[in-house]
Parts: sequence; C-alpha cells; structure tokens
Amino acid sequence: METSEILKKVRKIEIKTRGLSQNIFAGQYHSAFKGRGMAFSEVREYQYGDDVRDIDWNVTARFHRPYVKVFEEERELTVMLMIDVSGSLDFGTRGQLKRDMVTEIAATLAFSAIQNNDKIGVIFFSDRIEKYIPPKKGRKHILYIIREMLDFKPESLKTDIRQAVEFMTRVMKRRSTVFVISDFYTEESLQKQWQIASSKHDLMAVQVYDPLAKELPDVGLIKINDAETGKEMIIDTSSKRLRQAHAKAWRDSQSLLRDDFAKSNIDWTSVATNEDYVKAMMRLFNRR
Repeated sequence: METSEILKKVRKIEIKTRGLSQNIFAGQYHSAFKGRGMAFSEVREYQYGDDVRDIDWNVTARFHRPYVKVFEEERELTVMLMIDVSGSLDFGTRGQLKRDMVTEIAATLAFSAIQNNDKIGVIFFSDRIEKYIPPKKGRKHILYIIREMLDFKPESLKTDIRQAVEFMTRVMKRRSTVFVISDFYTEESLQKQWQIASSKHDLMAVQVYDPLAKELPDVGLIKINDAETGKEMIIDTSSKRLRQAHAKAWRDSQSLLRDDFAKSNIDWTSVATNEDYVKAMMRLFNRR
C-alpha cells in the first residue's frame, strides 16, 4: 500500500473512530475502567472519624497536632491491545474483512484511552509475536499504531493465542487493562494461560467473526481457501450433513470460549462483520 493511500485511510479511520470514542464511549470507558488504586494527594488536619492509620506522623510531629494523608483514585491506566494479525483475519463475505473491523475497534479503544489520559500499547501476534509497541500517550502515538495496523505484513499466517498471552503476561510488569481482539479460532482450551494472565491484569476479549463461520448457506459447490495454511478445497454446501457439521463445530468452539472466559473471570463480547461493533463494545462496557 502506498504511503499516500495509507495516510488517507488513517485519516478516515481517525475521523470515524475518534468521533465514536468522544460521543459514545467517553462516559462508558471512563466508568468501566477504574484506576490501579489510590494515590497520595495531600495532607489535612485530622478530623473526628478519620482512620488513624492515615495519620502522617512526620507532618504531625512538625506541627504538634495530628494530620492525615488524603488519597484519591489513581485514574491513569496502561491499556494494551493484543491484535491477531494471522491470515484468517483476511476474510470477509459480508461487506468487510474481519481485519478492517478489528482495526476500527482497536482505533476506537485507542482514542478512548488517550481521552482518558491513559497510555496505550500494542502486541501484534500470529503464531509468534510479530511486533510489540510499548505503551505511550498522545495522538501521534495513536496514529502510528493505526498506520501499523493498516500496513502491517505478518511473517506468519498461522495463529497461536497461547504464546501471545504468555508473552503479554511476561512483558507487562504493571497491572494493565488488556483487550484481546481476535476471531479466536482454536480447538483447545487456554484456561490455564487465561487464568494466569487475568490474575495479573484486567483482561477483556473481543471476538470478530464472519457470518459464514457460524452457518453455511445452501449454495451448492464453492471453493474455499484456508488463509492460514493456503490449502484450497471445494465443498458441497447442498449437503445437509456438511452444513450441520459446520454449525456444530462453531457451537463447540463458542462453548469452549465461553467456558474458558467464565472460569478465568474474563468479560468478552462477540460481533459479526455484518453487525454494529459499537453495540457489541457497549455491551462489554456495561458488564463492568
């Protein structure tokens, strides 16, 4: 993609997603994600009913009367976006690719974060860590992240969420708010990795999927291409058995995800590429 084309796309996404984050997400984001704890603010004279554990003994000794420390909520967060860049995201049958929606969701979260004066960083992952952008503040940093999302070419087309979660847990020392954005195509439980990660960080998951993953239409013979392996095959969608097996595989996969997230205390939302991701994100925020 040429630089001028990328900049045009960056601007378009900025206009749309910054507007969303200002007009729709502003209040929900602020109230949904609390600060890390309480930060020391000032001292004042002791009043009846104050907790004696908050007495500042140094100031008390200096003025010969009791003073207490005043604390306020520490609002600044570190937000990490874990973004799946594997081959399966380059797929879309209803208006847009999964990757396009992932980019918009990530950009909206990024603008919401900087409006709240939070730092934001990104981990791009496939079956390896493709790129790590350390958390920073500011519009310039956000635009760099969006540019990377639009033009990033992963080295691998495969997916390994387990490795990405382990990397994030290892590299992020301070408790952070983490959004994992993926289609979550996996046939194995990652419960152990999720539980370790969610004990250290505030984790949320956003699943973006194509409607075809859920249900195959009866349209006869179609050629499909596995974006992660490059394997092509022709399937007969007029076969009721095939359509039922496909639907069952989706239900089983969703059941595994639901179970993993429930046992790991992870809030999540799921949105198809022909649906409104704003509603899905609002559902996620309202669960907080």
